[in-house]
Amino acid sequence: MAVVVAFIGGLIIASGGLNLSRLGLAQTRPSSASTAPMAEASNAFVAIADHVTPAVVAISAESRPSQTSQRRRALPPGMTIPPGMEDFFDQFGQQVPQVEGGSGSGFIVSKDGYILTNNHVVTMSDRTTVADQVTVSLLDHRTFKAKVIGNDPTTDVAVIKINGSDFPTLPLGNDANSRVGEWVLAIGNPLGFDFTVTAGIISAKGRSLPGLLARRNGPNYSISDLIQTDAAINPGNSGGPLVNSRGEVIGITSAIASPTGVNAGYGFAIPITLAKKVMEDIIAHGRVRVAVLGIQINEVTPEDAAVAGMKEIRGAKVEGFGTSATSAAARAGVQAGDIIITADGQPVDRVSTLQRIVRNHAPGETIEIEVMRYGQKKTFRVRLTELEDATRTAQVAPVAPASNTGSANPTLGISLQAVPEAIAAQAKLAPNQRGVMVTDVVPLGPAYQKLQTHDVIYELLYPGPRRPIRTPADLEQVLQRVKPGQYISLNVTTLGQEGSGRVVNIKVGD
Repeated sequence: MAVVVAFIGGLIIASGGLNLSRLGLAQTRPSSASTAPMAEASNAFVAIADHVTPAVVAISAESRPSQTSQRRRALPPGMTIPPGMEDFFDQFGQQVPQVEGGSGSGFIVSKDGYILTNNHVVTMSDRTTVADQVTVSLLDHRTFKAKVIGNDPTTDVAVIKINGSDFPTLPLGNDANSRVGEWVLAIGNPLGFDFTVTAGIISAKGRSLPGLLARRNGPNYSISDLIQTDAAINPGNSGGPLVNSRGEVIGITSAIASPTGVNAGYGFAIPITLAKKVMEDIIAHGRVRVAVLGIQINEVTPEDAAVAGMKEIRGAKVEGFGTSATSAAARAGVQAGDIIITADGQPVDRVSTLQRIVRNHAPGETIEIEVMRYGQKKTFRVRLTELEDATRTAQVAPVAPASNTGSANPTLGISLQAVPEAIAAQAKLAPNQRGVMVTDVVPLGPAYQKLQTHDVIYELLYPGPRRPIRTPADLEQVLQRVKPGQYISLNVTTLGQEGSGRVVNIKVGD
């Protein structure tokens, strides 16, 4: 025991002499060399925030009541209305107008006070009616009444202006050069917390967000080229800048994908190259001139690529030409089912790429597009037209329910019947679209998730020659010469949905 005690005592003395850490308190400190990159990144964020924040603004938009709608004036603290007495207080109590308002963010792009923001920040719930009063607040606490120079619901971009000079500004970058994984900062006024800075990365590009550009009474048109980021974005961030590591604006934060309405890790920004073009059009022409091919497009699926004779799954599929009476692409010779693989000499890998190429041109200009059409490559020159500022939208008309007693087509896994005359008239089917109606789709069959009840098959596109489909027997005759594993291409519309035409490619016997 004496030896053991002596040994332990010697260890204690040695630990003091050798400056060893006590048992249970052992600690390690990172070297300065290992923490240098982290410190540099932190300093970079600080520098960017210091440079960007002064040019970011808070925006509030308010409108007078459109009707004589009133609301009850707030009661004094602690006072409540007895049950059943609400009507009495409404009749004799003091009333005040109910003002519709909203708030968001923006950023100054010129010394004389031009500001970029979202269309939905400065308009009312219809996303078209401009607010009666727009107020802008700067970081230095100055406030200004702003004038809405122009707004575009189709891109969700608006330009407003405040009077003054020598305002702080932000440089506009080129989002085309940004890459997934790059650091970005989002600056805005979320949830009432003014001039908030959040950091994240670009998590995806070329995103589509259905519903972002939806509005009442407007052209059926949308952009599928949004920047996705995991930088925290919340209500109030809308219209604020998304900046890269050089302090350049690459997007306008516009929306979040969230089941709760607050940040869930997915935010979306409008590419600054698109916003810049919209701004230039608004300032120069007083409106936005959107160049279009006049086609409905969709992403290419493996079935689409196989039918087109393509080894790669890329491009943009032409679904149809919408409800437009004239289509520039149709006049040039483009057909439904074509896969656009190049435009203006540039390869097209997806819908967003084609949109980016086309929107860099003005209406009236001509571009060359290359398509794959069932194994053949074809080239067309299309003179771009301007997007019509039409007030029509896709309307859904009531349609009588389809019965599942139609003629069974086991090859495709569907049941069909000729469209009854009464339903065709009710759904306002064009004469060339009066084909056969799908009444049932076999789960997990060849046509599962490609066709649905109330779809009308009215034309065979492939295998050629193209021909109309008017009866179930017409389709059955075609299928008799299609072997299992081969593809069939059909022109389809949906009863009661204007402009719902599309091309459906199905692998037979799959």
